[in-house]
Amino acid sequence: MRPLLVCSTALLAALLTASPEVASAQMKLSPKATAPGGTETRYFTSIDGLMDGNADVILKETRQGKTVTAAVLDVCYPIAKNSERKDRFVVNLQVAGQTLTGTTQSIGEKAPVVVKLLRKQAGDTFEFRGQISIGQAVTEVTSSDNSDLSEKEFQDNQTSDDGITPQPKDFTDVSPEAIAVKVKLDAATEFLKSLKGQAVEVTLASLNVGCDALRAGEQTINMSVDPERAAALLAKFKAMPGVTAAGWTAGMTEMDRTIRFAAADWRDGDKINRDKLAATIAGVLSKTLAAKPVSQGFNPATGKLKLVFKRPNQDHPALELTDTIEVAGLVSPDKPGTTDKLMLWIGSPATTTADESSGAKLNLSDEASADEEGDQPDDNGSVEALVKELKGQRWDADKSVWK
Repeated sequence: MRPLLVCSTALLAALLTASPEVASAQMKLSPKATAPGGTETRYFTSIDGLMDGNADVILKETRQGKTVTAAVLDVCYPIAKNSERKDRFVVNLQVAGQTLTGTTQSIGEKAPVVVKLLRKQAGDTFEFRGQISIGQAVTEVTSSDNSDLSEKEFQDNQTSDDGITPQPKDFTDVSPEAIAVKVKLDAATEFLKSLKGQAVEVTLASLNVGCDALRAGEQTINMSVDPERAAALLAKFKAMPGVTAAGWTAGMTEMDRTIRFAAADWRDGDKINRDKLAATIAGVLSKTLAAKPVSQGFNPATGKLKLVFKRPNQDHPALELTDTIEVAGLVSPDKPGTTDKLMLWIGSPATTTADESSGAKLNLSDEASADEEGDQPDDNGSVEALVKELKGQRWDADKSVWK
Protein backbone atom coordinates (compact mmCIF):
# COMPACT_ATOMS: atom_id res chain seq x y z
CA MET A 1 0.00 0.00 0.00
CA ARG A 2 1.64 3.25 -1.06
CA PRO A 3 1.97 6.12 1.46
CA LEU A 4 -0.03 9.20 0.67
CA LEU A 5 -1.13 12.32 2.53
CA VAL A 6 -3.75 11.90 5.23
CA CYS A 7 -5.41 15.04 6.48
CA SER A 8 -8.35 16.52 8.29
CA THR A 9 -10.51 18.39 5.79
CA ALA A 10 -11.57 20.99 8.32
CA LEU A 11 -7.97 21.65 9.37
CA LEU A 12 -6.68 21.86 5.80
CA ALA A 13 -9.39 24.32 4.80
CA ALA A 14 -8.61 26.51 7.79
CA LEU A 15 -4.90 26.53 7.10
CA LEU A 16 -5.29 27.24 3.39
CA THR A 17 -7.49 30.25 4.04
CA ALA A 18 -5.27 31.65 6.78
CA SER A 19 -2.53 34.16 6.12
CA PRO A 20 1.03 32.76 5.90
CA GLU A 21 1.80 34.23 9.30
CA VAL A 22 -1.29 32.71 10.92
CA ALA A 23 -0.75 29.35 9.21
CA SER A 24 2.85 29.28 10.38
CA ALA A 25 1.77 30.03 13.93
CA GLN A 26 -0.86 27.29 13.80
CA MET A 27 1.60 24.68 12.56
CA LYS A 28 4.27 25.29 15.20
CA LEU A 29 4.45 24.18 18.80
CA SER A 30 3.77 27.19 21.02
CA PRO A 31 6.41 27.28 23.75
CA LYS A 32 4.33 29.79 25.76
CA ALA A 33 1.27 27.51 25.79
CA THR A 34 2.27 25.98 29.11
CA ALA A 35 4.95 26.42 31.74
CA PRO A 36 8.11 24.34 31.37
CA GLY A 37 7.42 20.88 32.71
CA GLY A 38 3.67 21.45 32.79
CA THR A 39 1.05 19.09 31.33
CA GLU A 40 -0.58 19.92 28.01
CA THR A 41 -2.46 18.23 25.18
CA ARG A 42 -1.27 18.46 21.56
CA TYR A 43 -2.77 17.07 18.33
CA PHE A 44 -1.57 15.85 14.95
CA THR A 45 -4.14 15.83 12.17
CA SER A 46 -1.98 14.67 9.28
CA ILE A 47 0.33 11.67 9.04
CA ASP A 48 1.45 10.24 5.70
CA GLY A 49 0.98 6.66 4.67
CA LEU A 50 -2.44 5.55 5.87
CA MET A 51 -5.13 3.80 3.76
CA ASP A 52 -4.03 5.02 0.32
CA GLY A 53 -4.14 8.61 1.49
CA ASN A 54 -7.89 8.49 2.14
CA ALA A 55 -7.86 8.24 5.92
CA ASP A 56 -8.76 10.97 8.37
CA VAL A 57 -6.39 10.78 11.32
CA ILE A 58 -6.16 12.41 14.74
CA LEU A 59 -3.25 11.65 17.07
CA LYS A 60 -3.76 13.11 20.53
CA GLU A 61 -0.76 13.36 22.84
CA THR A 62 -0.58 14.25 26.52
CA ARG A 63 2.82 15.71 27.38
CA GLN A 64 4.71 16.52 30.53
CA GLY A 65 7.08 19.14 29.21
CA LYS A 66 8.45 17.52 26.05
CA THR A 67 7.84 13.98 27.26
CA VAL A 68 4.81 12.12 25.92
CA THR A 69 2.95 10.44 28.79
CA ALA A 70 -0.11 9.20 26.89
CA ALA A 71 -1.33 9.02 23.29
CA VAL A 72 -4.54 8.11 21.47
CA LEU A 73 -4.70 7.41 17.72
CA ASP A 74 -8.09 7.88 16.01
CA VAL A 75 -8.23 6.83 12.34
CA CYS A 76 -11.27 6.87 10.04
CA TYR A 77 -10.87 5.24 6.61
CA PRO A 78 -12.73 3.58 3.69
CA ILE A 79 -13.45 -0.10 4.33
CA ALA A 80 -12.24 -0.88 0.79
CA LYS A 81 -10.60 0.99 -2.06
CA ASN A 82 -13.02 3.47 -3.70
CA SER A 83 -15.71 2.59 -1.15
CA GLU A 84 -17.94 5.30 0.36
CA ARG A 85 -18.38 3.22 3.52
CA LYS A 86 -16.11 4.15 6.36
CA ASP A 87 -14.70 2.30 9.35
CA ARG A 88 -12.79 3.67 12.31
CA PHE A 89 -10.52 2.59 15.10
CA VAL A 90 -9.43 4.34 18.27
CA VAL A 91 -6.42 2.91 20.08
CA ASN A 92 -4.75 3.92 23.33
CA LEU A 93 -1.02 3.78 22.63
CA GLN A 94 1.59 2.56 25.08
CA VAL A 95 4.49 5.02 25.31
CA ALA A 96 8.01 3.70 25.78
CA GLY A 97 10.48 6.47 25.04
CA GLN A 98 10.06 7.22 21.33
CA THR A 99 7.99 4.10 20.64
CA LEU A 100 4.17 4.15 20.42
CA THR A 101 2.39 0.78 20.28
CA GLY A 102 -1.12 -0.49 20.72
CA THR A 103 -3.76 -3.00 19.64
CA THR A 104 -7.53 -2.75 19.22
CA GLN A 105 -10.22 -3.64 16.70
CA SER A 106 -12.08 -1.44 14.25
CA ILE A 107 -15.50 -0.24 15.39
CA GLY A 108 -17.50 -1.28 12.32
CA GLU A 109 -15.87 -4.32 10.74
CA LYS A 110 -14.30 -5.56 14.00
CA ALA A 111 -10.98 -6.03 12.20
CA PRO A 112 -7.89 -6.48 14.41
CA VAL A 113 -5.61 -3.42 14.51
CA VAL A 114 -1.92 -3.33 15.45
CA VAL A 115 0.02 -0.05 15.66
CA LYS A 116 3.82 0.23 15.94
CA LEU A 117 5.26 3.72 15.49
CA LEU A 118 8.58 5.39 16.20
CA ARG A 119 8.26 9.10 16.97
CA LYS A 120 11.14 11.56 16.64
CA GLN A 121 11.14 15.32 17.24
CA ALA A 122 13.39 17.75 15.37
CA GLY A 123 12.79 21.29 16.56
CA ASP A 124 9.12 22.08 16.01
CA THR A 125 8.48 19.21 13.60
CA PHE A 126 7.98 15.50 14.15
CA GLU A 127 8.71 12.30 12.23
CA PHE A 128 6.72 9.05 12.42
CA ARG A 129 7.89 5.69 11.09
CA GLY A 130 6.52 2.20 11.53
CA GLN A 131 3.51 0.07 10.63
CA ILE A 132 -0.24 0.05 11.08
CA SER A 133 -2.00 -3.25 10.37
CA ILE A 134 -5.76 -3.58 9.89
CA GLY A 135 -6.76 -7.18 9.35
CA GLN A 136 -4.37 -8.57 6.71
CA ALA A 137 -3.50 -5.12 5.28
CA VAL A 138 -0.23 -3.63 6.48
CA THR A 139 0.62 0.04 5.91
CA GLU A 140 4.23 1.17 6.11
CA VAL A 141 4.32 4.62 7.70
CA THR A 142 7.08 7.03 6.69
CA SER A 143 6.06 10.55 7.56
CA SER A 144 8.30 13.55 8.23
CA ASP A 145 7.78 17.29 8.84
CA ASN A 146 4.59 16.86 10.85
CA SER A 147 3.44 19.78 12.98
CA ASP A 148 1.14 19.74 15.97
CA LEU A 149 -1.75 21.87 17.24
CA SER A 150 -2.76 23.13 20.65
CA GLU A 151 -6.05 22.08 22.25
CA LYS A 152 -7.66 25.42 21.28
CA GLU A 153 -6.40 25.28 17.69
CA PHE A 154 -7.66 21.73 17.34
CA GLN A 155 -11.10 22.50 18.80
CA ASP A 156 -11.47 25.61 16.63
CA ASN A 157 -10.95 23.42 13.57
CA GLN A 158 -13.51 20.83 14.67
CA THR A 159 -16.53 23.12 14.55
CA SER A 160 -19.06 22.03 11.93
CA ASP A 161 -22.53 23.12 10.85
CA ASP A 162 -25.15 20.46 10.13
CA GLY A 163 -27.17 23.01 8.15
CA ILE A 164 -30.35 22.31 10.14
CA THR A 165 -32.58 25.26 11.11
CA PRO A 166 -35.28 24.03 13.53
CA GLN A 167 -37.40 27.21 13.43
CA PRO A 168 -36.60 29.42 10.41
CA LYS A 169 -38.27 32.82 10.37
CA ASP A 170 -39.01 32.32 6.67
CA PHE A 171 -37.86 30.38 3.61
CA THR A 172 -35.25 32.81 2.31
CA ASP A 173 -32.25 30.98 3.80
CA VAL A 174 -33.65 27.44 3.80
CA SER A 175 -35.83 25.67 1.25
CA PRO A 176 -39.47 24.80 2.10
CA GLU A 177 -39.27 21.22 0.76
CA ALA A 178 -35.82 20.36 2.19
CA ILE A 179 -35.72 18.93 5.69
CA ALA A 180 -32.99 17.16 7.65
CA VAL A 181 -32.92 14.96 10.72
CA LYS A 182 -29.90 14.26 12.91
CA VAL A 183 -30.13 10.82 14.49
CA LYS A 184 -27.79 8.73 16.63
CA LEU A 185 -25.94 6.08 14.65
CA ASP A 186 -27.38 3.18 16.60
CA ALA A 187 -30.90 4.41 15.78
CA ALA A 188 -30.29 5.50 12.16
CA THR A 189 -31.18 2.17 10.51
CA GLU A 190 -34.54 1.92 12.27
CA PHE A 191 -35.28 5.55 11.47
CA LEU A 192 -34.56 4.99 7.77
CA LYS A 193 -36.66 1.82 7.73
CA SER A 194 -39.56 3.83 9.14
CA LEU A 195 -39.46 6.00 6.00
CA LYS A 196 -40.22 3.07 3.71
CA GLY A 197 -43.61 3.54 2.07
CA GLN A 198 -43.81 7.18 3.16
CA ALA A 199 -44.19 10.06 0.71
CA VAL A 200 -40.66 11.40 1.20
CA GLU A 201 -37.51 11.31 -0.93
CA VAL A 202 -34.27 10.57 0.93
CA THR A 203 -31.08 12.08 -0.45
CA LEU A 204 -28.88 9.12 -1.36
CA ALA A 205 -25.62 10.83 -0.39
CA SER A 206 -26.87 11.36 3.17
CA LEU A 207 -26.99 7.59 3.70
CA ASN A 208 -23.17 7.52 3.71
CA VAL A 209 -21.78 7.72 7.23
CA GLY A 210 -18.72 9.95 7.03
CA CYS A 211 -15.85 10.39 9.46
CA ASP A 212 -17.45 13.38 11.20
CA ALA A 213 -20.60 11.31 11.78
CA LEU A 214 -18.62 8.33 13.08
CA ARG A 215 -16.79 10.53 15.57
CA ALA A 216 -19.90 12.45 16.62
CA GLY A 217 -22.02 9.30 16.83
CA GLU A 218 -24.77 11.02 14.85
CA GLN A 219 -25.82 10.97 11.19
CA THR A 220 -27.70 13.70 9.30
CA ILE A 221 -30.40 12.40 6.93
CA ASN A 222 -31.56 14.84 4.23
CA MET A 223 -35.01 14.53 2.67
CA SER A 224 -37.37 16.29 0.26
CA VAL A 225 -41.05 16.46 1.22
CA ASP A 226 -44.17 18.31 0.18
CA PRO A 227 -43.84 21.76 1.86
CA GLU A 228 -47.41 21.49 3.15
CA ARG A 229 -46.46 18.34 5.11
CA ALA A 230 -42.99 19.38 6.22
CA ALA A 231 -43.90 20.85 9.62
CA ALA A 232 -46.03 17.86 10.63
CA LEU A 233 -43.34 15.40 9.55
CA LEU A 234 -40.66 17.27 11.48
CA ALA A 235 -42.80 17.22 14.62
CA LYS A 236 -43.23 13.46 14.17
CA PHE A 237 -39.51 12.90 13.56
CA LYS A 238 -38.46 14.89 16.62
CA ALA A 239 -40.36 12.43 18.82
CA MET A 240 -38.69 9.34 17.31
CA PRO A 241 -35.99 7.37 19.20
CA GLY A 242 -32.44 8.60 18.68
CA VAL A 243 -33.36 11.88 16.92
CA THR A 244 -31.38 14.78 18.36
CA ALA A 245 -32.26 17.56 15.88
CA ALA A 246 -34.68 18.17 13.02
CA GLY A 247 -35.52 21.13 10.83
CA TRP A 248 -35.31 22.75 7.43
CA THR A 249 -32.14 23.00 5.36
CA ALA A 250 -30.88 24.13 1.94
CA GLY A 251 -32.69 22.68 -1.07
CA MET A 252 -33.87 23.36 -4.59
CA THR A 253 -35.08 26.96 -4.33
CA GLU A 254 -32.96 29.87 -5.51
CA MET A 255 -34.07 33.30 -4.40
CA ASP A 256 -33.26 34.97 -7.72
CA ARG A 257 -35.98 32.82 -9.34
CA THR A 258 -38.48 33.03 -6.48
CA ILE A 259 -41.65 35.13 -6.27
CA ARG A 260 -43.73 35.99 -3.19
CA PHE A 261 -47.41 36.81 -3.63
CA ALA A 262 -50.69 37.04 -1.71
CA ALA A 263 -52.23 33.67 -0.88
CA ALA A 264 -55.90 34.70 -0.72
CA ASP A 265 -56.75 34.05 -4.38
CA TRP A 266 -54.99 30.69 -4.44
CA ARG A 267 -56.46 28.85 -1.47
CA ASP A 268 -59.35 26.49 -0.95
CA GLY A 269 -59.84 26.66 2.80
CA ASP A 270 -56.44 26.01 4.37
CA LYS A 271 -55.04 24.25 1.28
CA ILE A 272 -53.32 25.74 -1.75
CA ASN A 273 -55.38 25.35 -4.92
CA ARG A 274 -52.52 23.83 -6.81
CA ASP A 275 -54.44 22.97 -9.97
CA LYS A 276 -55.56 26.56 -10.40
CA LEU A 277 -52.07 27.88 -9.74
CA ALA A 278 -50.42 25.34 -12.06
CA ALA A 279 -52.83 26.24 -14.86
CA THR A 280 -52.06 29.94 -14.40
CA ILE A 281 -48.29 29.33 -14.42
CA ALA A 282 -48.59 27.15 -17.53
CA GLY A 283 -50.62 29.87 -19.27
CA VAL A 284 -47.95 32.49 -18.58
CA LEU A 285 -45.06 30.26 -19.64
CA SER A 286 -46.83 29.14 -22.81
CA LYS A 287 -46.65 32.78 -23.94
CA THR A 288 -43.07 33.53 -22.85
CA LEU A 289 -41.76 30.22 -24.24
CA ALA A 290 -44.01 30.32 -27.33
CA ALA A 291 -44.96 26.72 -26.64
CA LYS A 292 -48.13 24.68 -26.11
CA PRO A 293 -48.78 23.27 -22.61
CA VAL A 294 -48.78 19.47 -22.65
CA SER A 295 -49.02 18.54 -18.98
CA GLN A 296 -48.55 19.84 -15.46
CA GLY A 297 -48.52 17.98 -12.20
CA PHE A 298 -47.17 17.86 -8.65
CA ASN A 299 -44.92 15.14 -7.24
CA PRO A 300 -46.90 13.56 -4.37
CA ALA A 301 -43.76 13.09 -2.24
CA THR A 302 -41.95 16.39 -2.73
CA GLY A 303 -44.67 18.73 -3.99
CA LYS A 304 -42.41 19.60 -6.92
CA LEU A 305 -44.27 21.00 -9.93
CA LYS A 306 -43.38 19.69 -13.38
CA LEU A 307 -44.66 21.52 -16.47
CA VAL A 308 -44.14 20.20 -20.01
CA PHE A 309 -44.50 22.22 -23.21
CA LYS A 310 -43.96 21.53 -26.90
CA ARG A 311 -43.23 23.80 -29.85
CA PRO A 312 -41.93 23.46 -33.42
CA ASN A 313 -38.17 23.68 -33.56
CA GLN A 314 -37.07 26.74 -35.53
CA ASP A 315 -33.47 25.74 -36.26
CA HIS A 316 -34.52 23.93 -39.46
CA PRO A 317 -38.31 24.27 -39.91
CA ALA A 318 -38.45 22.06 -42.99
CA LEU A 319 -37.41 19.04 -40.90
CA GLU A 320 -40.50 19.41 -38.68
CA LEU A 321 -38.59 18.78 -35.46
CA THR A 322 -40.21 19.31 -32.06
CA ASP A 323 -38.83 20.99 -28.94
CA THR A 324 -40.00 19.55 -25.63
CA ILE A 325 -39.53 21.99 -22.77
CA GLU A 326 -39.64 20.95 -19.12
CA VAL A 327 -39.86 23.49 -16.31
CA ALA A 328 -39.69 22.62 -12.61
CA GLY A 329 -41.38 24.66 -9.92
CA LEU A 330 -42.24 24.66 -6.22
CA VAL A 331 -45.19 26.32 -4.48
CA SER A 332 -45.21 26.79 -0.72
CA PRO A 333 -46.05 29.18 2.10
CA ASP A 334 -43.37 31.84 2.46
CA LYS A 335 -42.61 30.75 6.03
CA PRO A 336 -43.51 28.00 8.49
CA GLY A 337 -46.78 28.36 10.35
CA THR A 338 -49.64 30.72 9.57
CA THR A 339 -49.04 33.19 6.75
CA ASP A 340 -50.98 35.12 4.13
CA LYS A 341 -48.22 34.85 1.52
CA LEU A 342 -47.12 32.12 -0.87
CA MET A 343 -43.81 31.55 -2.64
CA LEU A 344 -43.24 30.26 -6.15
CA TRP A 345 -39.83 29.08 -7.27
CA ILE A 346 -39.59 28.46 -11.00
CA GLY A 347 -36.62 26.66 -12.55
CA SER A 348 -34.82 27.38 -15.80
CA PRO A 349 -36.39 25.63 -18.82
CA ALA A 350 -34.72 22.44 -20.08
CA THR A 351 -35.23 21.79 -23.79
CA THR A 352 -34.79 18.59 -25.80
CA THR A 353 -35.36 18.24 -29.53
CA ALA A 354 -36.64 15.18 -31.36
CA ASP A 355 -38.20 14.19 -34.64
CA GLU A 356 -41.86 13.54 -33.87
CA SER A 357 -43.06 13.85 -37.46
CA SER A 358 -44.85 11.00 -39.23
CA GLY A 359 -42.87 8.48 -41.27
CA ALA A 360 -39.13 7.91 -41.06
CA LYS A 361 -37.42 9.71 -38.16
CA LEU A 362 -34.21 11.71 -38.00
CA ASN A 363 -32.11 10.39 -35.13
CA LEU A 364 -30.62 13.24 -33.11
CA SER A 365 -28.04 13.54 -30.34
CA ASP A 366 -27.59 16.60 -28.17
CA GLU A 367 -23.96 16.83 -27.13
CA ALA A 368 -23.52 20.40 -26.01
CA SER A 369 -20.01 21.76 -25.65
CA ALA A 370 -18.62 22.60 -22.23
CA ASP A 371 -19.20 26.32 -22.87
CA GLU A 372 -22.78 25.75 -23.95
CA GLU A 373 -23.50 23.59 -20.91
CA GLY A 374 -22.46 26.44 -18.66
CA ASP A 375 -24.99 28.85 -20.17
CA GLN A 376 -28.36 29.27 -18.53
CA PRO A 377 -31.27 28.68 -20.94
CA ASP A 378 -33.13 31.82 -21.96
CA ASP A 379 -36.58 31.84 -20.37
CA ASN A 380 -37.72 34.90 -22.35
CA GLY A 381 -38.65 36.88 -19.25
CA SER A 382 -40.74 34.12 -17.68
CA VAL A 383 -40.00 35.12 -14.08
CA GLU A 384 -40.91 38.75 -14.67
CA ALA A 385 -44.08 37.71 -16.49
CA LEU A 386 -45.10 35.55 -13.53
CA VAL A 387 -44.39 38.42 -11.12
CA LYS A 388 -46.78 40.58 -13.12
CA GLU A 389 -49.48 37.89 -13.38
CA LEU A 390 -49.34 36.99 -9.67
CA LYS A 391 -48.90 40.62 -8.54
CA GLY A 392 -45.87 39.40 -6.67
CA GLN A 393 -42.50 40.50 -5.31
CA ARG A 394 -38.94 39.47 -6.04
CA TRP A 395 -36.09 39.10 -3.57
CA ASP A 396 -33.51 41.87 -3.27
CA ALA A 397 -30.32 40.00 -2.39
CA ASP A 398 -28.38 43.21 -1.69
CA LYS A 399 -30.87 44.47 0.91
CA SER A 400 -32.21 41.05 1.98
CA VAL A 401 -35.82 42.19 1.59
CA TRP A 402 -38.74 41.53 -0.74
CA LYS A 403 -39.21 44.33 -3.25
